[in-house]
Amino acid sequence: MIISVILAAGEGTRMKSNLPKVAHHVCGKPMASHVIEAAKNAGCEKNIVIVGHGKERVKEALSGNDIEFVTQPTGEGVPYGTGYAVMQSQNYISDNDRVIILTGDTPLIEGNTLKDLVDYSSKNNLDAIVLTAEFEDSTGYGRIKRQKNGNIIGIIEHKDATEEERKIKEINSGIFMFKGSALKYALNNLTNDNSQNEYYITDAIKILSDNGYNVDGFILKDNTEILGVNSKVQLSEAEEIMRKKINEYHMLNGVTLVDPKATYIEKGVEIGTDTIIYPGAVIKGNTKIGRDCIIEGSSNIADTILGNRINVKSSTLIESIVGDDTKIGPNAYLRPKSNIGKNVKIGDFVEVKNANIGNNSKASHLSYIGDADVGENVNIGCGVVFVNYDGKNKFRSNVGNNAFVGSNSNLVAPVNVRDNGYIAAGSTITEEVMEGDLSIARARQVNKPGWVFKNNKNK
Repeated sequence: MIISVILAAGEGTRMKSNLPKVAHHVCGKPMASHVIEAAKNAGCEKNIVIVGHGKERVKEALSGNDIEFVTQPTGEGVPYGTGYAVMQSQNYISDNDRVIILTGDTPLIEGNTLKDLVDYSSKNNLDAIVLTAEFEDSTGYGRIKRQKNGNIIGIIEHKDATEEERKIKEINSGIFMFKGSALKYALNNLTNDNSQNEYYITDAIKILSDNGYNVDGFILKDNTEILGVNSKVQLSEAEEIMRKKINEYHMLNGVTLVDPKATYIEKGVEIGTDTIIYPGAVIKGNTKIGRDCIIEGSSNIADTILGNRINVKSSTLIESIVGDDTKIGPNAYLRPKSNIGKNVKIGDFVEVKNANIGNNSKASHLSYIGDADVGENVNIGCGVVFVNYDGKNKFRSNVGNNAFVGSNSNLVAPVNVRDNGYIAAGSTITEEVMEGDLSIARARQVNKPGWVFKNNKNK
């Protein structure tokens, strides 16, 4: 079995935040979630997350990821370090397992890279392998020290390296893979005899090499994948790199991004070919957008399904479904559970919430449609309000096919307007409108001649 052990117990003091470091988001997901996803894509069947500082908030942030949490003891007198964190996972590892050690603050690591690491390790029957990278300037990184035959014999920290060792360009990424039996042997022989009194997983490489185990390295192709996030500055750098990769993915699959640098698309969003997205769009969550759509202006779309040939202009859509050939906006607001049919128009400053609107219907401007079922070919006039709340409870309204609701009308729920019902402008409807009826619910206009002059209102 392939297992991942993801280290997520650090305090992350340089983040200057009350939120644990690994719970900070990159492109819509906690950093550690991206690492877990990469591990799963590499074939890890069990994923163990080591938690400590702020563990409850980390668990909350990572809930739903099908992982096992192991708590690292904390407190005075407790040793620390990456090796100590990995020690907490020993009871979950068998000798025949293969274990990938990852850190929860490297969100850019890709599943394909880890899969290549696994395959290389298997092909060469390695007991341990280090994911390495080559930098022209390797200042600050641990250097990879190899024998003439290429086998790794240790990792030398920058501060401990000689002048000659500091010329080494191959560095340690902090990502390792071990056979279960080799990892247990190394962990049982780790010491904290160092200036920090901590156990380091890097020391496992030298221990195994010195005792005849087969240890090698696998050089990373894209060095950005091992970018660690320790501050809000590095968080923004990781965000920029991941967003660029996401946007390039969509463009290579036939999506037009007019200005990729000004377009925010989270990982996991699906977009069909020949869809055009203009600057300022924010597309998040489990959103799916069909073919030949146009997303304009500062539109914000989250967890929403859009059909084909839809035009969204500067609008907000949340947890909604929109059918083919529909036009939304500008400045429309689809709140959760809005189900919009095909060839519908939801115009400027129209708000829809928990409502179904049938095919070919339209609400062109300045209306509120909440808790309602609206049929096909319905016209909702300007200023129409579905009055759904009595101060304690919410009720639904039903409007049948081919109905007409005149401007500035109020439908006080619960109320039914049958097929082909017609509501005159300015009406407040509290009773059922039968099929084909015209309903007028407003006071008759009364003009009082000379009233202004008689009451001195013109002074």
